[in-house]
Amino acid sequence: MKKYQCKTCGYVYEPEKGDPMHDIPPETPFEDLPRDWTCPVCGSSKIAFQPLD
Repeated sequence: MKKYQCKTCGYVYEPEKGDPMHDIPPETPFEDLPRDWTCPVCGSSKIAFQPLD
């Protein structure tokens, strides 16, 4: 699964880990995150993220 990085603060969303702070279980693809999900570090919205190669 592809990782995504926040352009605002540099946080990397890793699908393998999920996001425990927001009750997102491991193995959740970025595309399946809720529309209102925000970066756990800076609070930016999903549109602030870009895929990592």
